[in-house]
Amino acid sequence: MSIFARRLTVENYRNFASFELELDEHLTMLVGRNAVGKTNLVEALQLLTAGRSFRRPAPAEMVLEGQDRCALKLDLEGEGRVIDHGCRVEEGRRSFSRNGKRCPASGMRGVVPSVLFCPDDLDMVKRGARVRRDAIDGFGVQLNESYAQLEGTYERAVEQRNALLKEAYTTRELMGAWNESLAATGAALTVHRLALLDRIRGYVRAFYASLAGGEEADISYIPTWECGGEDVIAAVASKEHERAHAIEIVRSRLEEAYEKRAEEEFRRGVTLVGPHRDEVTFTIAGRDARTFASQGQQRSLVLAWKMAEVAVTRDILSRPPLLLLDDVMSELDAARRAAFIAQIEDGVQTVITTTNLGYFDTETLERAKVVMIGEGEHACG
Repeated sequence: MSIFARRLTVENYRNFASFELELDEHLTMLVGRNAVGKTNLVEALQLLTAGRSFRRPAPAEMVLEGQDRCALKLDLEGEGRVIDHGCRVEEGRRSFSRNGKRCPASGMRGVVPSVLFCPDDLDMVKRGARVRRDAIDGFGVQLNESYAQLEGTYERAVEQRNALLKEAYTTRELMGAWNESLAATGAALTVHRLALLDRIRGYVRAFYASLAGGEEADISYIPTWECGGEDVIAAVASKEHERAHAIEIVRSRLEEAYEKRAEEEFRRGVTLVGPHRDEVTFTIAGRDARTFASQGQQRSLVLAWKMAEVAVTRDILSRPPLLLLDDVMSELDAARRAAFIAQIEDGVQTVITTTNLGYFDTETLERAKVVMIGEGEHACG
């Protein structure tokens, strides 16, 4: 038995004065022309399940023009529980609530995690490394609160270290204590990331092969320390009791790298080593997918990644995520649309936005709840 998103209600949000969306337990299609608010509803669902939006908006951007506040609510049901998640923007500030009680953004996570797939994700393979790091970390924070805490602590530590590197009075001796602290946090975050990537990797390889007629794909993690990370990755992929050993290896490598690149870091005023600079690469048949893969191959890799996120969520949390597919069918050819839809498991609650129902076969449409989104009495703009 699982918990499902049942009802989304928004007021004075984006282009909606008010709107209520009843969600099917299996498949809901939001259909309408461009700019009627379909993506806004997907964003609301992500905010109320993940505590963050892929758009990263300022709070004021969420409020309907001419209004000074907005409210969002998601009702969740299942496993004998009824839970409501809320988000409000008032006086330019965003706040979250769970069952009517105020909570941090992290309070939205874990009950029904969400996996979002939007058109921007289709360029994940060929864009910069930060996009791929963010994909891993954004997924990780929904699955594990320790991951979220480590990510936040590490980001703040890097900002503080960068500020010190820019100060004229800072010496290498003064940086020593900072290096030890940052290396410890960076090592823990790196090992968390590697452990999650190891889970994702196996599913990506399997899903990609099914989409690409058996063609082989893989994912590699390339750390910023100079002497390679194969032993670290091997330690992370082994039994749980080896995790401390892996963290110690990474910590040592990071401290060595800080020393080797100290002069360059002082000159540039920025931290050049650590998980905030590491690379994640995709390969197809052993070749770098960013350089050699066709657009179709790159998009198949991203499809496989998203399906892997669904599978890993089920493995770790023993429940499926809410799968949000925002206008991606128009970006795929007919074969990849059909292959992707076929891979969506029956037990995964899915919300798809589209401008064209012709992208879907009769069987898919018959099992879907189709909701027309337009400029009726409940929507503005």
